[in-house]
Amino acid sequence: MTPPGSIVTRFAPSPSGELHLGHAYAAIVAHDTARARPGGRFILRIDDIDPGRSRPEHVDAILADLAWLGLAWDGDPVFQSDRLDSYAAALDTLRSGGFAYPCFCTRADIAAEIAASDVAPHGPAASRYPGTCRAIPAAEAMARCAAEPHCWRLDTARAADSVGPLDWHEDGVGTIAADPLAAGDIVLARKDAPASYHLANVVDDAALGVTCVVRGSDLADATHVQRLLQALLGLPTPDYRHHALVVGSDGKRLAKRDHAAGLATLRQGGIDGARLATDLRAHRFPTGYSLANA
Repeated sequence: MTPPGSIVTRFAPSPSGELHLGHAYAAIVAHDTARARPGGRFILRIDDIDPGRSRPEHVDAILADLAWLGLAWDGDPVFQSDRLDSYAAALDTLRSGGFAYPCFCTRADIAAEIAASDVAPHGPAASRYPGTCRAIPAAEAMARCAAEPHCWRLDTARAADSVGPLDWHEDGVGTIAADPLAAGDIVLARKDAPASYHLANVVDDAALGVTCVVRGSDLADATHVQRLLQALLGLPTPDYRHHALVVGSDGKRLAKRDHAAGLATLRQGGIDGARLATDLRAHRFPTGYSLANA
């Protein structure tokens, strides 16, 4: 049990490839945030609900990389693939409340509709789902669900209207007003992935008692719609801390295809993991890497 007033953080990698320096920095920040408080807990969650990309060997590599860095998590790792019933129950709650609808559009359909609209090609709305299936009558939609591939989307405007203004606390910044409408009608679940990133995260963070979500600044925008999902599902809202990203010499954030920054590559090359972790804490990065805007 976590003592009242203490802190619980998590690191939640996807086992779809090799961890890199950016993952190492994120794990260290989340780990150290928890360890800085008496009774703080650091949870390792494996986000493995994408069957097309998740691999058991990558799970083994994640565990080896974190141990090599000298990071220890509390309890056994939590696997999202073991929590599918929880996601299904959350989706049922949203559907029964009238906040979710089936969408039959393919990516090509969506791209064509956006291209035919007046949306600026590079603005925030350029990749936002245009709501094509939102107006399909419920009876027709249910009949089509039995015969057609589909995903489930959040009726974001209706959901936002039902809960009113929302906000969250960002460490080092203060209160931030949520703007879930900016994300549009996000995907909640697909046939090949029973819960989206957004839905699985809010359900898991609540179930695991996470009190501070520590993650990269590239995920800050996700907080707006996740705050809405928390309100709809009656889940607590943790604090958030979005840290700077590790970037390469080109200024771009790292990706799993960046093998030069891969932890397994560094580990197998004889680099001392504990020393690397100490350097990352001090913002001393290997040549060619740095923190964005640092």
